[in-house]
Amino acid sequence: MSSGGLSAARLRRMHDVMSEFVDRGDVPGIVTYICRRGEEHLDVIGSKSVGGGPMAADTIFRIASLTKPIFAVGAMILVEECKLGLDEPVDRLLPELSDRRVLKLADGPLEYTEPAKRPITLRDLLTKRMGFGSIMEPSDNWPIVEAVNKLQLGTIGPQNSALPPEEWIRRFGSLPLLAQPGERWMYNTSYSVLGVLMARASGQALEEFLGDRIFGPLGMSDTSFTVPEPKMERLAGHYRFSESAGRLKQIPDDLNDGGWSGRGELASTTGDYARFGRMMLNKGRLDGERILSRLSVETMITDHITPEQKAASPFFPGFWDSRGWGFGVAMVTRRDDIASVPGRFGWDGGTGTSWYADPSEDLQAILMTQVEQFPSGIYEDFWTSVYQAIDD
Repeated sequence: MSSGGLSAARLRRMHDVMSEFVDRGDVPGIVTYICRRGEEHLDVIGSKSVGGGPMAADTIFRIASLTKPIFAVGAMILVEECKLGLDEPVDRLLPELSDRRVLKLADGPLEYTEPAKRPITLRDLLTKRMGFGSIMEPSDNWPIVEAVNKLQLGTIGPQNSALPPEEWIRRFGSLPLLAQPGERWMYNTSYSVLGVLMARASGQALEEFLGDRIFGPLGMSDTSFTVPEPKMERLAGHYRFSESAGRLKQIPDDLNDGGWSGRGELASTTGDYARFGRMMLNKGRLDGERILSRLSVETMITDHITPEQKAASPFFPGFWDSRGWGFGVAMVTRRDDIASVPGRFGWDGGTGTSWYADPSEDLQAILMTQVEQFPSGIYEDFWTSVYQAIDD
């Protein structure tokens, strides 16, 4: 048995299971990482793109919603500096969101509204309870959806829109909310708003703030909202599975002078994200750098969503049965399979990325692919493989 309590034979099994997804053509390549009690294992399989060069340890991935835990850490840095308050209305720095109106019916006319019962707070943004987000019901002909499309707000956030963040927040502020602040968990939009809020609170461009306070201190040299031209050869190809063609279809990149721009979502490497994850497991500290206090991290990884709010907040089937939501991360609340360890926290990205940390096992693991959503079974097989490798 290794010093980290991981079985070499079972790690080989994990490699074989992940290799099958590459061999079948479900993904061009995969990077997996597991660290337990300081013992690290990195596995690189396949190629960066279909027909391209080999996948590498330093391949850069569009991490999509793995950006959210990083944003939450940035917000908590500003809370610790008393530049933001968790229960302070965001109106002070985001006047575009003052005097909110709320739709009486989600699918009703935009004029059929009532006043918000209270302002939106930073806590609402961090816990996705601001009152606006992804609509899980069929909604193409709803007036609010038509308005979002007309205003070019994306789905919804600057990362999905051609608008700069300042113009995006101005247009977003012209819309009513879908729910009263604090009543429902709704995915995605609140973290786009959070990015604008952090920039105004810090007095810096968002990437500059995150670089100064998180990426620089943690040595995350390949994490940013852009991939410059000299690093483009390390950027993985971006795909989704085409049902009609029965194969992977490449998604065109947003290229600027030969580089890549993720707008509101980051690009990173497995190694960079592992340093961020280790800081979170260490309760805010890494290699002598204190990013957050222990108390702030413990607040982030606490379930803040009440049973009533979960009941009113549809997501994918069964999501709330064994999960909660903190600040930027989901956490497991009930054991229902080998990988569902209560207290495990982290999140997933829609481009095929996943990171969770488990304090009880002193473990974190990362899956990096670049196929939108997860090819059938890869997520479940990865996390099952991580936990079956424990040998003590």
